[in-house]
Amino acid sequence: MVIEIKVPSPGESITEVELGAWLVEDGEIVEMDDELVEINSDKATLALPAEDEGRIKILKEEGAVVQIGEVIATLDTSVSGDAKDVPAGDAQPEAPAVPADDEPEDSYAAGTPSPSAAKLLQANGILASAVKGTGRGGRITKADVVAFLKNPPAKPAEKPAEKPTPAKEAPKPEARPIPDLPQAGGGGASRNVTRKRMSLLRRRIGDRLVSVKNDTAMLTTFNEVDMHEIMALRKKYKEKFRETYGIGLGFMGFFVKACTEAIQHFPAINAQIDGDEMVSFDYVDVGIAVSTERGLVVPNIRNAESMTILQVEQSIRHFALKARENKITVDDMSGGTFSITNGGVFGSMLSTPILNPPQSAILGMHNIVQRPVAINGEVHIRPIMYLALSYDHRIVDGKEAVSFLFKVKEFLEDPARLLIGI
Repeated sequence: MVIEIKVPSPGESITEVELGAWLVEDGEIVEMDDELVEINSDKATLALPAEDEGRIKILKEEGAVVQIGEVIATLDTSVSGDAKDVPAGDAQPEAPAVPADDEPEDSYAAGTPSPSAAKLLQANGILASAVKGTGRGGRITKADVVAFLKNPPAKPAEKPAEKPTPAKEAPKPEARPIPDLPQAGGGGASRNVTRKRMSLLRRRIGDRLVSVKNDTAMLTTFNEVDMHEIMALRKKYKEKFRETYGIGLGFMGFFVKACTEAIQHFPAINAQIDGDEMVSFDYVDVGIAVSTERGLVVPNIRNAESMTILQVEQSIRHFALKARENKITVDDMSGGTFSITNGGVFGSMLSTPILNPPQSAILGMHNIVQRPVAINGEVHIRPIMYLALSYDHRIVDGKEAVSFLFKVKEFLEDPARLLIGI
């Protein structure tokens, strides 16, 4: 029986997608739920799983733009196999795949085994790093593992130590000659240029960011927050928190709660413009910006204003793991009334975050640095974080934006206020 593998709909209003990297080789035997190919839409990157076990025949190449419901491969279920039951000496190697011209061998997928190769590696106790991949982008195929098992690499012989070459005496010309132009890396430095088509997701992100700059009256206001009290509270309870709930106590939970509380005082921060109308919400869906290899995604924590810090931390971990496994869905990113982005995890001291349309505001967190500050006429060294609030001036006045950010600062510098709501 041959099953047609069709492109599923990743969400409403999406009519076409771009095929990303194939995670299996043409003709490879796959098992049910093995990930076959990455599908790039303008909202997310999803992996398409196998519906059954069988031999895959690829009909559309990587980078092809296909319609929803179009057939991109077939699966012959009359052919099956179990990689973990194949002995190393009896396995028949597959023809090695040739890397695609438009995907460099050192792509992010280099060294990643295909599902069947991974099972064979595990069955024989071999590390993936020991096998050189010959598949697309350096992926490890089943044939690579079989070849490794038949001909394990020999340990390289130690090279004898080379005798140092005596330094030549510098010439002593009578005139002052013009020295040769130095060559970077001794003349052997690379000057290769690599071109690779941008994914559909990254192209759409770029278009949206440019439209935000052109279509909104975006301004940014700044403040700083003394993180001493939150860090002391976290240090005191983080071990007990982990023992009780099985999850770490981070800073993001405090920031989400501080923002949702401050929005109750300044609801315009949580509003949006729709044509000639201003749309207000009695809930706060907080988008948390997550950086992935394929671009920035912003899943939303629904009704964050009604959550405890524990529930916020659990939600953040849930989305972080989904993003790491490339399983963020369109529904996860739909909606959202306010966003938070944390450039501090990458070392950012200060930045101006760009709005996530159609939202009217986004809070930017940055790194925590020990700085001298004046407290009651005395100089103290305190952990300081700079905060940035970008907002759409068409709907949020400067007074509201500044007051909102100051309210967030008050909540964070006195976290007990988050518990009693003042």
